[in-house]
Amino acid sequence: MGANQVDEQAKKPVEQVLQELSASKGGLTSQEAQARLEKYGPNALVSEEKSALMRFLSFFWGPIPWMIEAAAVLALVDKDFLDFAIVMALLIFNALIGFWEEFKAQNALDSLKGQLALQARALRDGAFSEIEAENLVPGDVIRMRLGDVIPADCVLLDGDYLSVDQAALTGESLPVTKKNGEEAYSGSSVKQGEMTAVVTATGSNTFFGRTAKLVESAGAVSHFQKAVMRVGDFLIFLAIALALLLVVTEVLRGEPWAGLFKFVLILVVASIPVAMPAVLSVTMALGALALSKRKAIVSRLQAIEEMAGIDILCSDKTGTLTQNKLTLGEPVLFEAKDAQELILGGALASKEEDKDAIDLAVINGLADKSALSRYERKRFVPFDPVSKRTEAELASSDGAVVFTKGAPQVIIDLSDMSEADKQKASEAVDAFAAKGFRALGVARKQGDAWKFLGLLSLFDPPREDSAETIRKAKEHGIDVKMVTGDDVAIGREIAGQLGMGTNMQAASDFFGEDADPDHLTPGQQEAVEKAEGFARVFPEHKYAIVKALQNRGHIVAMTGDGVNDAPALKQADAGVAVSGATDAARAAAALILTAPGLSVIIQAVEEARRIFERMMSYTIYRIAMTIDIMIFVVLAMLAFGFYPLTAIMIILLALLDDIPIMTIAYDNTFLDPNPVRWDMRRVLSISSLLGVLAVVETFGMLWVGREVLHYATPQLQSMLFLQLVAGGHLMLFVTRTQKAFFRPPYPSWQLFWSIVGTQVFAICLVGFGVLVPKLPVMHIVYVWIYNLVWMVIQDICKIGAYRLVSDKAKHQVKFLSMSNLNLHPFGLLNRRR
Repeated sequence: MGANQVDEQAKKPVEQVLQELSASKGGLTSQEAQARLEKYGPNALVSEEKSALMRFLSFFWGPIPWMIEAAAVLALVDKDFLDFAIVMALLIFNALIGFWEEFKAQNALDSLKGQLALQARALRDGAFSEIEAENLVPGDVIRMRLGDVIPADCVLLDGDYLSVDQAALTGESLPVTKKNGEEAYSGSSVKQGEMTAVVTATGSNTFFGRTAKLVESAGAVSHFQKAVMRVGDFLIFLAIALALLLVVTEVLRGEPWAGLFKFVLILVVASIPVAMPAVLSVTMALGALALSKRKAIVSRLQAIEEMAGIDILCSDKTGTLTQNKLTLGEPVLFEAKDAQELILGGALASKEEDKDAIDLAVINGLADKSALSRYERKRFVPFDPVSKRTEAELASSDGAVVFTKGAPQVIIDLSDMSEADKQKASEAVDAFAAKGFRALGVARKQGDAWKFLGLLSLFDPPREDSAETIRKAKEHGIDVKMVTGDDVAIGREIAGQLGMGTNMQAASDFFGEDADPDHLTPGQQEAVEKAEGFARVFPEHKYAIVKALQNRGHIVAMTGDGVNDAPALKQADAGVAVSGATDAARAAAALILTAPGLSVIIQAVEEARRIFERMMSYTIYRIAMTIDIMIFVVLAMLAFGFYPLTAIMIILLALLDDIPIMTIAYDNTFLDPNPVRWDMRRVLSISSLLGVLAVVETFGMLWVGREVLHYATPQLQSMLFLQLVAGGHLMLFVTRTQKAFFRPPYPSWQLFWSIVGTQVFAICLVGFGVLVPKLPVMHIVYVWIYNLVWMVIQDICKIGAYRLVSDKAKHQVKFLSMSNLNLHPFGLLNRRR
């Protein structure tokens, strides 16, 4: 249901609402209530339950699981139970990580359920009684008063008025005054007044419940997950194609099945990235630990990668960019001598114990609250929607005096003013409205005439760090869009103060009656992209805005704190629950801030971009090494008819590779000032280039061993083993940066010494002949000199390749922007300059 439909429901006459519900002001009988309960169901949020076993088994289906499962089957067929156990442990570990993610939507729903009122006062069988809120049905008559949480959507029937705080639902920063015939929403709370109402919707059909449904259906597939799947697809195809080619050829040559089968098994297990998801998850987990020390808790690991690529930040206004605390602005004086006299008049017409937000803001504006003690309150008339003002009769040393405050036009008409002063006051009210401020008139009566003291302005001020945070976001290539439930004028004023764009759109006008994100036209999506902010926003609007931006190819972050933000927080690539957020928002978010302010978001973006660089260096390295090992071994066997490596050498190679790979998570990396994204074409281009160069390098070493040193096969295999260990680890220094390997940022001590340690170990194996044939010391030195030379060659080619793809990407960006087309949603190191 769209926002306009909600408004139409609220405008229906009470008699029509009762008639449509087949109800009356006398409530329902117990029998009627039971029948309706069976028809409509309980007043609770219900989600579809899947079998835990089926959810778990679903994580064994997909490209990466297929690869690991194939390796496990090969190990089992070859009766290598140790390899089978290791591969299966990795498979189950990855499945458990995915299984844990499945609980996120359910957690969000459980949190939303916790905000429903547990008890309600319903008129059943002619008398009001306490019943469980989940037993309410449409047509029930309920009574609500100060402090109650409204248990279901309802239309107000009898009573003076109801002041309702629905900020957590609609984003409105001020309590809303409701009167007869208007609708009140489930999950909002009563701040003032007492009224009866007829229930119009329960459970998932309420405004609150529709928000919960959006949370349940929301959720974007991580770009990280997409990228890993693409890498998996590429390496599966490469490994299987080469393995089949090798098996067919060797069988035709008469090679014994048993030995060939075991060798291919070990080669496939060593070559495919069995541990890739685990390595990347560890990298992100360590990043999450670093963020937690900065008061930001990561609830979904993939969000770290998404934070690195966000180019749009959708930020809720109330309580996120602003303090969610009404504050007095600059006053306009008339009869009052100064601002404090005007504020004192407003404070005397307020009642602190009622905890009204406006009254408290006025009282807190007093420089000296002791001034209130000079007056004795004789009578107080609270605000009501009819008179639209408060009034207080007081006694003081100067005699009896009456103060009033309220709607400016009411106070102006009440006061004894000249036409010129009335015109001036009206213009001041219009000026406040243009800025999004709420105006209050204050008057004093001492005798027969009311004297107009002046106008007070009220606004929700920005947080102290919001402007600086937005400035830094722009420096990091992030466009910030305000999304608020408040009016356009308020949003535009706050946006201007914070240095944001002021092209605010009224969401209800923009989207019309429906904000179905699955049926937005291309024109609507483009308009969402161009708009600088949205006002008068309902939950379905926020969700649709985020999804529309994602459909336009953007990676979107969304900040918020209320129930209304939960659907968009979950749908966003990186949902951020700010400090003090509701449980529902925290459960739906991927990043939860535990300290006030938004500055930690920028720190999270910086950390995420460093983590992204680490994952990128590993991915490029892993693909290049797979190409090197698989293509070299297969081509060497086909061309020369011998095994270039033994099975034990391949296992040692795989084990030695794992040690430095795990330290990539600690590496020092370059901080890109712009959003960074995955582009698998570029990843595969760079890694394939380095992989092919590595194959040429290894074949060069094979030629040296055969033709120059005239090694026998065992010594030749040992030399090639050392070549692959040294060349592979030196390639890590090449892949970890786009710049020359000897320029900063330098490798972390963990990465550097892990590589040094594995190289010393490999040299000792070859030098002492442990598990592999022994080589002379000088020949080991030759191998290292040869690899160092090739490291420089690979680095030069890498730098040239990055420049080439960067220039090509810039050309494509220019061409596509001229053609008014969209870039592919993935773009490795996609600089928006």
